[in-house]
Amino acid sequence: MTDAALPQSDSRARRNVWVLVLAQAFLGSQMAMIFVVGGLAGQSLASNICFATLPISLIVIGSMLSANPLSSIMQRYGRRTGFLIGALAGALGGAIGAYGLYVASFPIYLLGSLITGIYMAAQQFYRFAAADTASEAFRPKAISYVMAGGLASAVIGPQLVKVTSDAMVIPFLGTYYAVIALNLLGALLFFFLDIPKPPPAQEGAPKGRTRMELLKTPRIAVAVICATVSYALMNLVMTSTPLAVVGCGFTTGNAADVVTGHVLAMFAPSFFTGHLIVRFGVERIVAAGLIILAAAGAVALHGVELENFFLALILLGLGWNFGFIGATTMLAASHTVEERGRMQGLNDFIVFGGVTVASLASGGLMNCSGGDAVTGWASVNLAMAPFLALAGGAMIWLMLRRDTA
Repeated sequence: MTDAALPQSDSRARRNVWVLVLAQAFLGSQMAMIFVVGGLAGQSLASNICFATLPISLIVIGSMLSANPLSSIMQRYGRRTGFLIGALAGALGGAIGAYGLYVASFPIYLLGSLITGIYMAAQQFYRFAAADTASEAFRPKAISYVMAGGLASAVIGPQLVKVTSDAMVIPFLGTYYAVIALNLLGALLFFFLDIPKPPPAQEGAPKGRTRMELLKTPRIAVAVICATVSYALMNLVMTSTPLAVVGCGFTTGNAADVVTGHVLAMFAPSFFTGHLIVRFGVERIVAAGLIILAAAGAVALHGVELENFFLALILLGLGWNFGFIGATTMLAASHTVEERGRMQGLNDFIVFGGVTVASLASGGLMNCSGGDAVTGWASVNLAMAPFLALAGGAMIWLMLRRDTA
């Protein structure tokens, strides 16, 4: 982030990127923690194991429902306000989740998960905030650097799970106490953010395209499709991973290690993804991400040894990184400042709508599509195929359309 070729005007952007990187690393670690323990805690509380991953699904539903309101708040009051709301909601969701575990109430635990979704929605705007004050040349790198902050969260989150999951008599209660502390302390970071509030709309000023007009723009439509498929398929497989690892005879610690490898693969490439986009073009990077996601499914279907889980989840993280960061870069360059609030909120509403369906399907496919964990795991990975075909077809259509034009 000290690229000498960057214009002097990017000094503010570089400062904001550092704040957002730290937020991604510190606050973002709670998502890795919750994804490790959510399905396992749900399995212990739910009366029907088919609903084991429902807590994670409720987080995604909360994110989907709050994406548009948060985007509107940020458009009106600034990024800092939206991010503070997200962190406080993360603390509240963690507190309610902890209480649900304490009284062994699945509905209360689910309510905490739903509120945690507000934090997840806010976290997704970190990448867009990185682009707000960046020049066109720095924008792909800024987005990538912020996503790279998840590298630290990949280590912090699962390691905190190992330390806290059995720290109290009630399993995972200590983990949720740690989540509360992360949110309350991490919220302080946003007071160092320096992103101006968008100017209020003046009468007669251009308002930009409507949501429907934006979605009819080919480049935006393909960016939304590829972002949705990349994130939804990553969530589909990752949600079931702890259940599959434990179900195939390994330990919760093994599951945490697999998730660590996966989250490292999600964010480590971000140090160079922006550079690859600049060099090879965003379309090729997104296409490469979709191919790598397909390879992850193939490895998972090849066997259920621990090394298969590690390799499949590492490929899953890498494919998500290329697909999602590439799609985000496409989208960020395809709308105006006036359209930012409605387009970014709409994008994340659609993305997390897809992720909601994937997370709901994940538990059913894993626990209720066969007689054992091996069959369920195979069903989860086979379900990726039609959606990869959809996203791949959309990307090919866009590239052919561009070449023809």
